Amino acid sequence: MTTRWIDSPIGGLRIHSSAGLVTAIGFDASEPRGTRTSDPVLDRAEQQLTEYFAGERTDFDLPLASDGTEFQSKVWAELQRIPYGETASYGDIARRLGYEPGISRAVGAANGANPIPVVVPCHRVIGADGSLTGYAGGLERKKILLDLERPGLF
Repeated sequence: MTTRWIDSPIGGLRIHSSAGLVTAIGFDASEPRGTRTSDPVLDRAEQQLTEYFAGERTDFDLPLASDGTEFQSKVWAELQRIPYGETASYGDIARRLGYEPGISRAVGAANGANPIPVVVPCHRVIGADGSLTGYAGGLERKKILLDLERPGLF
């Protein structure tokens, strides 16, 4: 496993890769000391995230690991179908997957377990009433990401 730290408008991000796949992105404010590891997938991920934060990229083209339950993987795949600048509720995601809206809590749990935030856009999921709701990186980061994609939305 290799790791790369990058700075961003939402603070430090630590990108992890293994076997040519992005496996995780974590929120980490502290810049590491030491040498920078060379890794083609981390180079691509850093470039695409930098372009995204500069407003030059609206989607990602990265090889992603999908280590989750079958249900989590379905939710994460559906998150990637939410277009840039748009949002969906937990109930919307449940319906799109063929479930009753009552399973929205399970969708929320899967959303919160997403190991690759920003690239797998869990920040685009909001409450049924249109409010900002939980985000593993904190609501301030979620608001920054949504404002980046659609200024004035929140």
